[in-house]
Amino acid sequence: MSKTTRFIVLIASIVALGGLLMGFDASVISGVVKFIEIEFNLTKLELGWSVSSLTLTSTLAMLAAGPISDKYGRRYTLKWAAMFFLVSAVLSAIAPNFIFLVFARMLGGFGVGAALIIAPMYIAEVSPAKLRGTMVSFNQLNIVVGISLAFFTNYLILSLGDSDASWVESLGINKHNWRWMLGLETIPAVFYFLALFVVPRSPRWLLMHGKEQDAVRVFNKVNPDPEAIQRQIQAVKESLSTGTEKVKHYSMKDLLRPALALVMTIGVVVGILQQITGINSVFFYAPMIFEQTGIGTDAAFIQAILVGLTNLVFTVLAMLTIDKLGRKPLLSIGVLGIAGSMFLLAYGFSQARYELKAFPVEGVPTEVSEKLEPIKGIVYDSDIAFKAAIQEQVGRGEAMVYETNIITAAITANPMLILVGVLSFVAFFAMSLGPIMWVLFSELFPNYIRGLAISFVGFVNSMVSFTVQLVFPWELNTIGNVWTFVIYGLFALAGFIFVIKVLPETKGKSLEELEKQLVRD
Repeated sequence: MSKTTRFIVLIASIVALGGLLMGFDASVISGVVKFIEIEFNLTKLELGWSVSSLTLTSTLAMLAAGPISDKYGRRYTLKWAAMFFLVSAVLSAIAPNFIFLVFARMLGGFGVGAALIIAPMYIAEVSPAKLRGTMVSFNQLNIVVGISLAFFTNYLILSLGDSDASWVESLGINKHNWRWMLGLETIPAVFYFLALFVVPRSPRWLLMHGKEQDAVRVFNKVNPDPEAIQRQIQAVKESLSTGTEKVKHYSMKDLLRPALALVMTIGVVVGILQQITGINSVFFYAPMIFEQTGIGTDAAFIQAILVGLTNLVFTVLAMLTIDKLGRKPLLSIGVLGIAGSMFLLAYGFSQARYELKAFPVEGVPTEVSEKLEPIKGIVYDSDIAFKAAIQEQVGRGEAMVYETNIITAAITANPMLILVGVLSFVAFFAMSLGPIMWVLFSELFPNYIRGLAISFVGFVNSMVSFTVQLVFPWELNTIGNVWTFVIYGLFALAGFIFVIKVLPETKGKSLEELEKQLVRD
């Protein structure tokens, strides 16, 4: 590996740590929801709000992050993102009530939105075309590592809470497990903020602001060929000059220009597709989904770790092949596989049956078990009907506390089929929509409007994510497991058709070459 390649890998790895924080921040809540639902006596929509509130503010950050980074710099914006991650982690860990927790999570959303938009943009702007797909995928790899880390630390804290060790009790891990889950993020947030001081400013941003000498110094660190550097600088200047003539003071309405119709359509559709297929329902509610199969809480947390590991392995696979196979083949295979996985999940849950036979129910107090006697021996064909029967007999409060134990005692299902469906879904997502969306976002849009365009499509992506996260607990409770996953599968099929018919291949071309190909007046 050459000196310049090592330098590119170093700065891409540092900048992509924002993805790790994003992945951790977003997924750590999966281990928290079970406890805060009981402690704060939350409704299903309030539970969804506790998860999705972070995404709501991230949508606002996405709209602002691009223009802010265009004005003040990519590195500057990422430093602020690191500060938001840090403050959010501390406040979330000490939250005295539901409203305070939501406020703290929303602060973290500003960091998530900024990191999601700016990290891949920065990496694309410093990477040569032949390495760009792999380097930008570093961000998705770190998101995956963050998700896996959150699943692992959640399980570790849950396990420590069952320990009799004196230091566990003195730290309050057993009593305040969910607070420790949220508070651990302070460590990587501090490291990220300090590491960003090593990262140079984006050379394309420097050229946008007339700082050619500074840009040359950065280009020298990432490209050993002086002639290639001069050609690249000239291409960027021409792109910026053309863009300035077209849009001197660009705004949202300029994204509707006919010249940008193709790239904006691709950006918006892919941004919607990445979330509408349900990925964050799986990542943020993994233990809840696995508990629905009757395997119990501890086993559900262990299987959530498998989700994280599968995500990690197949993201690495995508990184190794994205600049060889291209974006379109991986995306086509992945989206079709997502559809199949969702239909498999729907089938698995459709075969489940619920019947209480043994009393008292294990893990449920005798007085609560006695209330369930009227439904003993009754077979329920759907999770909705069974949950409704539980609530009718014991009341909403006790049903919320003991639902997992009751389902575990009653369900007859194939948990391995559900596990295969979830893991295959995660695998196909990790090799396609996960990393490729951000690679496409960093490639599609011309230099002069890239910050604003990525902010907009990121905003659309985040709004869909917010909606999916918010309604998922309500969906499970209202239309049930089967139809929830069928709907996700149908969206994936529609996305597959779009990818096949509309998406161009972008591998191996410079950002300026792609602009000439895709943006035409």
